[in-house]
Amino acid sequence: MNAQPPTRAAALRGGLAIALVALSAATLNASPAGAAEPAPMVVAPYLYNGWGSPPNPSTITDATGVKWFTLAFVLSNGNCNPQWDGSRPLTGGVDQQTVNTVRGNGGDVIPSFGGYSGNKLESSCSNAGDLAGAYQKVIDAYGLKAIDIDIEADAYSDPTVQQRTVDALKTIKANNAGLKVYITIGTGQSGPDTSLINRAASSGLTVDAWAIMPFDFGGAGQNMGDLTEQAAEGLKSALKSAYGYGDDQAYRDMGISSMNGITDNNETVTVDDFKTILGYAQQHHLARLTFWSANRDRPCSGGPADSCSGVDQTDWEYTSVFAQYTG
Repeated sequence: MNAQPPTRAAALRGGLAIALVALSAATLNASPAGAAEPAPMVVAPYLYNGWGSPPNPSTITDATGVKWFTLAFVLSNGNCNPQWDGSRPLTGGVDQQTVNTVRGNGGDVIPSFGGYSGNKLESSCSNAGDLAGAYQKVIDAYGLKAIDIDIEADAYSDPTVQQRTVDALKTIKANNAGLKVYITIGTGQSGPDTSLINRAASSGLTVDAWAIMPFDFGGAGQNMGDLTEQAAEGLKSALKSAYGYGDDQAYRDMGISSMNGITDNNETVTVDDFKTILGYAQQHHLARLTFWSANRDRPCSGGPADSCSGVDQTDWEYTSVFAQYTG
């Protein structure tokens, strides 16, 4: 994405100038190899084995081409010990099977720590060293390339927990070269609360994407695509202020984690809204583009709660929109 056009110095020599310039123009206008492919790690819908008739990731991959999934949620079992949903074994169970299936299809998973409900490791671990150790258990168990820290509710609102999380992630970044770290936070319509962003910046923590969740923020009856762009611009301003970034760098350090269909607050995020979000992401080269959740990316037909979007759609239609993202 940061590649510069090749020098045209040679194209200005002798009688070959016109031909070489034409060739150069054709080369620059052609799509590079793989340009039409999804941005693999960037587009990773949340998949949750805890409810909602979890879909087989192979079905989604076959239908959309999306191969990466954000696997939710790693929580505390009441102590500083990571388990899926705080109750399922870290390895050997259904979540391990999902990881194996995704990897068998040529993709990979991004475990998400936290979420809105349940016991958070960030709160249960008494210090940053122990929290980093809990994160590391999961990284080592699966040989991970990326993790997502979805910090919400009481874990977000506690300054001590915020600082503990920041310090633990500094350790993780130092000890795991190449590991991508995403942080996911809530937002208002004008952008997110900036306390965690400012704390991270002042502590010297940089991450691969700060992703906002632009839903459940009073958007009922409004255009959720437009509100998402508005909130994302607020995130851009927050990153510029905290880190001293220019516009382009801020955008490339941002992510959007939307919700498909009818939200908990009766907002409606339509397929067309996802197309608006896709266009915004393409324009600004966002670092993460995901949504809650793959379980819900189906029309409703009397299945269990949270197994459908609540809107008129085809199977995996929302995923198919984000699958077009190329970074």
